[in-house]
Amino acid sequence: MKVENIFLAGIGTFLPDRVTTAQAVENGWYDEESRAASGMISVGVAGGTPAPDMAVAAAREAVKRSEHRPDDFAALLHTPVHHQGPEIWSAPHYVLHQTLDRPVPALEIRQGCLGMITSMRLAAQWLTTDPGRDAVLLTAGDNFSTPGIDRWRVSSHYLLGDGGSAAVVSRREGFARLLAVHSVSCPEAEVLHRGGEPLFPPSVTAGRPLDLEERSEWIRAQWAAGVLPPLFHLGDVVTQVVGRVLADTALHLDDIARVAHSAVALDQIRNGFLDPLGIDEDRGTWQFNRTLGHSAGTDQIAGLEHLLDSGQVGPGDRVLLLAAAVGMEVGAAVVEITATP
Repeated sequence: MKVENIFLAGIGTFLPDRVTTAQAVENGWYDEESRAASGMISVGVAGGTPAPDMAVAAAREAVKRSEHRPDDFAALLHTPVHHQGPEIWSAPHYVLHQTLDRPVPALEIRQGCLGMITSMRLAAQWLTTDPGRDAVLLTAGDNFSTPGIDRWRVSSHYLLGDGGSAAVVSRREGFARLLAVHSVSCPEAEVLHRGGEPLFPPSVTAGRPLDLEERSEWIRAQWAAGVLPPLFHLGDVVTQVVGRVLADTALHLDDIARVAHSAVALDQIRNGFLDPLGIDEDRGTWQFNRTLGHSAGTDQIAGLEHLLDSGQVGPGDRVLLLAAAVGMEVGAAVVEITATP
């Protein structure tokens, strides 16, 4: 989707203290072979800080930087991955209450690690069709320090890190222009993250811990028994999505200064994201990602903020935001930096 006259007016993050992977190995939480293979240095661990409070902290910073007033906002879109608090309760309205405190819609976008990019698309469409307000607030926040999930062993593809992020999408001038955003799904691949688990009762209500490796082993066992799983390469979907957003902007990959991608293990970044695009990891955000862990929908905003704060991108540079989520679905957005925030 090509986007016109829509901007990022402010962004913010809440990144908690880090626990190093060396500490995790020393404490027996993580094994040395996996640590060496992942390339990860540390992950953010928020302890008892509620996920919505991390989103609130990031949102307050983003709103302050945007110079928007609460009355300027048409809606709030909150995109979590993990549980947020009490069941049958609205984390989006809590975030709204603690930030804008205005009677606007507050929605939860369940798009996994792709949530922030999808929220940018929805916000752009909202502002394009509703002339009454000038901005939409996007938030994300997750804390994986909970029973039933082991951030160090839940998947061989990443270590889970805690954190929150926010962005103000605006019709007014901002520090970056949103040029295009797009996504492509592979619905037949949903089984890869479902594995052999029943749909009812939901696993969390039955007290089953989250174990994505166990689900992958089930898929492999089915394959060995002659049941063919969906066959596709993530890199093919990535190149398709990136090709579409670049076509919408009349840009080429050479016009992209940096890529803010998901903070997964290095082999996943190379094989799934960068190698298919012919991009070296130095053009990505790996050196920053490897200190955070995979923080769900926060990865791309945290990566963009890091690139800006460290002076690695500035006015005139284009940045590709790139994420994949269970589903499977891959999304991308292109932003052009127009000012130093």
